[in-house]
Amino acid sequence: MITVENLTKSFQGVPALKGVTLDVQSGSVLGVVGPSGAGKSTLARCVALLERPDSGAIRVDGTDITALGGTALRNARRQIGVVPQGDSLLRQRTAAGNIALPLESAGVPGPQRRTRVGELLDLVGLTDKAGSYPDQLSGGQRQRIAVARALAAGPSVLLADEPTSALDPETTGSVLTVLDRARAELGVTVLVVTHDMSVVRKICDDVAVLEDGRVVENGRVLDLVTDAASRTASTLLPAVDQNPVNESAYDRVADVVLIGFAAVGALLPEAANRFGVELNLLGGGFTRLGETPVARFRVGLTGERADSALEWISDAGAAVRRTLKGPQGVAA
Repeated sequence: MITVENLTKSFQGVPALKGVTLDVQSGSVLGVVGPSGAGKSTLARCVALLERPDSGAIRVDGTDITALGGTALRNARRQIGVVPQGDSLLRQRTAAGNIALPLESAGVPGPQRRTRVGELLDLVGLTDKAGSYPDQLSGGQRQRIAVARALAAGPSVLLADEPTSALDPETTGSVLTVLDRARAELGVTVLVVTHDMSVVRKICDDVAVLEDGRVVENGRVLDLVTDAASRTASTLLPAVDQNPVNESAYDRVADVVLIGFAAVGALLPEAANRFGVELNLLGGGFTRLGETPVARFRVGLTGERADSALEWISDAGAAVRRTLKGPQGVAA
């Protein structure tokens, strides 16, 4: 759906994006994360063509939108809905009036406008706030109305720049639910710029980590968390080293990442029973990435077949990284 190829952008000679390349699959949610000044918002503004990149290509449905102008560019922009950072609603318009604004600009007739606005108010769960003005709404409600407005023209791509900034956890959850519903019910491809990794944990299929204008990590969230060296794993998974233990008391010690209901619930006990080893949990815990349960544990194994047990756990689909050499050989 969205392909960014070797994108560069500078402001007054200072590089903000340095050869950024990304591929966002249709109907997915990509989280663009990184520290302040990494280039996240600049990337979003370039994809929306609110800023022109200095070089590179941005393809939406195969069309390089950076090469367009005039009517073709205006038509392409209608396929990209934007939820800007901060409170962007017009104070003199009601919630319904704010959502209707893009439809009015496009010349959509009144009856069709009212129908579309009603559908979007239902999508964001604010039908009862249709006649309320922004100052009568909470911060989370205003943000949900901003999402509805960005969806009004039926875009295929939705860009949300820090959509949960300064919101409390409960309100953040309601905004993320709306973004997830837009993807699930409308088929919209969503690109979320955020500094908050909990956004990635809750709704993102993919993540791109930016640092100093470059992509330093990119991929499926569930793939990256199985790589012990990835920044995504270190941020999203439970810590395993908060309570140091005497690892030399075990024949083998390993960090194990388990993904999915069956693996999280049964894989480790089954390995212990199958190979006749004693298996102890030394650290770690459970979390959830979207709807998928994920666990990371540091485990200590004692028994002659400890190596075989770890190999079987790995063959069953878990990510296994051995952390200690034991008396039965060399750890992988």
